[in-house]
Amino acid sequence: MASDPASHVSQGSLAAIFDGGNIVAQPILQCLQIKPLAGQGGNPERYRVVFSDIQNYVQSMLATQANHIMHQGKLRKGCFVRIKQFQANAVKGKKIIIVLDLEVLEELGESEKLGDPQGLEVKHEDDNKQQTTSISANGFYGNKPQQPIKQQQSTGQSLPSRPNNSSAGGHGTIYPIEGISPYAHKWTIKARCVFKSDIKTWHNRNGEGKLFNVNLLDETGEIRATGFNDQCDSLYDVFQEGGVYYISSPCQVQFAKKQFSTINNDYEINFGRDTIVEKAEEQDGIPQVRFNFTPIGDLQTIEKDSTIDIIGVLQSVDEVSQIVSKATSKPYDKRELTLVDNTGFSVRLTIWGNTATQFEVPINSIIAFKGVRVSDFNGRSLSLLSSGTMTVDPDIDEAHKLKGWYDAAGHSETFTSYASTADSTSAATGRLDPLKTIAQVREENLGMTEEKTDYFTLKATIIYVKQDSVTYPACLSETCNKKVIELDPGQWRCESCSVTHPHPQYRYMMSVNVSDHTGQLWLSCFDSVGRLIMGMNAEELTSLKENDEAKASEAFQEANCRTWVFKCSARMDNFNDNQRVRYQVRGASGVDFASGGRRLNELIQGYFIQ
Repeated sequence: MASDPASHVSQGSLAAIFDGGNIVAQPILQCLQIKPLAGQGGNPERYRVVFSDIQNYVQSMLATQANHIMHQGKLRKGCFVRIKQFQANAVKGKKIIIVLDLEVLEELGESEKLGDPQGLEVKHEDDNKQQTTSISANGFYGNKPQQPIKQQQSTGQSLPSRPNNSSAGGHGTIYPIEGISPYAHKWTIKARCVFKSDIKTWHNRNGEGKLFNVNLLDETGEIRATGFNDQCDSLYDVFQEGGVYYISSPCQVQFAKKQFSTINNDYEINFGRDTIVEKAEEQDGIPQVRFNFTPIGDLQTIEKDSTIDIIGVLQSVDEVSQIVSKATSKPYDKRELTLVDNTGFSVRLTIWGNTATQFEVPINSIIAFKGVRVSDFNGRSLSLLSSGTMTVDPDIDEAHKLKGWYDAAGHSETFTSYASTADSTSAATGRLDPLKTIAQVREENLGMTEEKTDYFTLKATIIYVKQDSVTYPACLSETCNKKVIELDPGQWRCESCSVTHPHPQYRYMMSVNVSDHTGQLWLSCFDSVGRLIMGMNAEELTSLKENDEAKASEAFQEANCRTWVFKCSARMDNFNDNQRVRYQVRGASGVDFASGGRRLNELIQGYFIQ
């Protein structure tokens, strides 16, 4: 540990960042506090952090691209960091920074709070600077009632930023999409158009009109933007999918209508009369479409009506057909595709409208879909949403690996269709998975192949249920089930749905250690399996733990030494080169002694010599 870490801290750098002094390009600061926030839309947790330069402290939000520092366990209270990329903002009378990239200086060790840092005072001029609501200070470090601030003449300048020198000449400071909110003003973003819809029209008793949508992406996130009527006429031909643009306010920023969009952003943009859109000649640093692929073999574990991304080899293409909507009596064109991947499964995917009628992709091409809806029709099937996108032979690692596998071996394989497994005899999951012992699971390295999920059945006895964090407070929305956060008594906030509920619904998320005659294994279980194991729902167990610890302990003891047949999946988790196999239970049932006896008889018969 360094003898004097205080000598390395960039004292006064926080005030300089916000007040326009001698700015330190990559300041060294001390971490005073860390607070996790629930992830949105299934994404990883977000983190609020307080940083100090000994003289002042500032509240901060880690961008999701910096979450790996938390996953590695490096960012801890009292450590010292170098802030490599950041965005400075003013939020409702407070100053914050969005940290895009940082480095933990482990050689400086950890220390108690250095000095007596003070919160940065906010000048009146900051009201006219860029703002964001990414961070709420309620109940967090340094949150004190605001004192009256002497008004000063506004300079109209933007707060400085350091997002990898992303400011462009003539456009001022480039603002991150992640920081856009209804409280942000005078901003310019530089983003790639990854999707442009067709022009849609409407007619109702209030009048008629037209609109189009685009999805905009930068290195910090994605946001949906809409142009109505006049803006539809003036901007529709400006945007081209794949192009990079400068978009400058004024725009209306409002809460996102989740029923019309699958983008992971709480806000969306409506273009205004004075919105400026310009084509960017320099496109470096702006990412292409971002995917979070689900392997085809894992679709059985995905809840119905979930929205996912998927990539596969195009195996077959049906002719265009039409269906008539029962609600509107309008005809809709559709075409069904069959996709396969290296999990050994195939799935049917439906595309619609112009995408269906104009589809001319060769067989055996690699296609990546973003924004498809999961259905339980025919076991599992998929449908491309109107806001979804399709990319043929994308230049990404997943596509190259899939192409290499298919050319080498996949083209001659036989694939299992979800339609053929829909009537399977497995009541838990609709799959027939081989029965394994724990020793076989380890010896056969199930789950050890990257980007491939292995499935197996395991008959084992529970010997221990991990009792901490066995349940969690979940959203009341029928299709959500995400974790909610208690803001105040009677107020539970779901960041995914942007809804506050009067109370949560508790669900199981438990780890159990199981054993058979060959070894032991840790399994991850969710709500339906948890109810089977504990013999009660998560609400009842949570109440027991809060009101009667003795009975709760008895319930856990009752769960031990019981034998179950588990339907499991094994898949490699890889976080920054740290690999581990995750064994997840997809379904469970009691032991069927009759069928078990028949299977043992068949095994015994196999040893007889004719």
